[in-house]
Amino acid sequence: MVITRKLKYDTPRLAMGGIDIGMSKEVKILGLTIDAGLTFNSHVAGACKKAIAIYKHLARSARVSWGLHPEVVRSIYTAVVEPIVLYAASAWAPAVNKLGIRKQLNVVQRGFAQKLCRAHRTVSLHSALLLAGILPLDLRVREAASLYEAKRGLPHSALGDRDIETMTSAMDFPHPAEQTTVEFGSLVDEEQYNNHAFNYDVRIFTDGSKIEGKVGAALSLWDSATEIKSKKLVLPSYCTVYQAELLALQRAAGEALKSEKTTFGIFSDSMAALQTVANPTSPHPLAVETRNALRHCASQNKRVSLFWIKAHAGLEGNERADYLAKEAALRSKRRIRMDTISEWDARYKSGDTASITKIFFPSAAAAYSTVRKIETSSITTQLFTGHGGFSEYLYRFKLRGNPSCLCDPAVEETVPHVIFACPVYARARHEVEQRLEGEKFSPEDIHEHMKKAKTRNIVLDFCKHVISQVIAKNKT
Repeated sequence: MVITRKLKYDTPRLAMGGIDIGMSKEVKILGLTIDAGLTFNSHVAGACKKAIAIYKHLARSARVSWGLHPEVVRSIYTAVVEPIVLYAASAWAPAVNKLGIRKQLNVVQRGFAQKLCRAHRTVSLHSALLLAGILPLDLRVREAASLYEAKRGLPHSALGDRDIETMTSAMDFPHPAEQTTVEFGSLVDEEQYNNHAFNYDVRIFTDGSKIEGKVGAALSLWDSATEIKSKKLVLPSYCTVYQAELLALQRAAGEALKSEKTTFGIFSDSMAALQTVANPTSPHPLAVETRNALRHCASQNKRVSLFWIKAHAGLEGNERADYLAKEAALRSKRRIRMDTISEWDARYKSGDTASITKIFFPSAAAAYSTVRKIETSSITTQLFTGHGGFSEYLYRFKLRGNPSCLCDPAVEETVPHVIFACPVYARARHEVEQRLEGEKFSPEDIHEHMKKAKTRNIVLDFCKHVISQVIAKNKT
């Protein structure tokens, strides 16, 4: 196989033992199909074919009103289907930017999403994904690739045209007459620590961590034997533990500068970071900022002492800072997920479909944490999508002679009409408004009720009661 950017090239002629070796247009390596154009079309098509085969078997035992429970379908989807599609995502993730690839992934996911929320086959992908509580597959592919890169500590592509760390110019250093000597002590055991620790109004423990490719820093501020404040700082995955330790020291010096107390002990288990801060000629920007903060503390008659302490020596403050730093490092995984949800939310809001769903859930980001709290059933899905036993919907598919509502032949029977306006259900609607204790019940406000457990149950009980009556009426 030849991989080249040239439009015209001479096909190489290879032979071994007098036998010609033919050229291949694609090759499969460890389950990843690589084609000559690096389009990964064959790989995606093969993965989608496997997923659709699973769906066809699943569809026989999961119907709108009977069959497998949605949570069983969810388990199959997350444990079998997603891993098949996401396999080697870090290699072919850029391919999801192509419309053809996205369409193939959407075809696979739409069927499973409809089974998850027990929706009719006419329900749009946007509605089905939101009600099923799953993210679009193309965004999941990008997310999987981002997590892999974070774990490997690879640089972020957005940083290709900028400096990650710019050393401070010598012109920005303080005048030699204004420079102060920064020193630090070493405390090798708990006894030495106890001899120094309680001589300060505030003790600040700092730490940095890199775990699973994610980087974080933290400070823990102590007054006597009590933690009075803590801070967790998240750094990009391309940063090092050394940078995290320096950042923690810089923030600790800033806390001392802002505080009203007068004596501070800053404790770090990073000898390299402390030596960088203590070196007056070090141009590292974080070290320069730390020294400046310490110099301003001295001008305010504040005494700040730096100490190196042995890591994992059983000191409560140091262990606390270590825990916070690791927790901060793991935040980057949540940040990647929030970026994925944010992109999905923008796509959902700008889409032309899911008009009925958007009445109840105008934001996919807000709905992502809500829909799983609502019991999935055929009735709730018909309510949230408008696809079901309503005259307007049945008329569209020639299953009913007219789309009119029972209350008025000139009015179409749709979900917004029967829930918010139909006089047939006026009494039940009035009772709901009384139970809401003054809160509005309208198309403009119902999405707020979906967020709150108390009012959500009241509103859903009424809606399911109305929808059930409408469906039963149209069956006769």
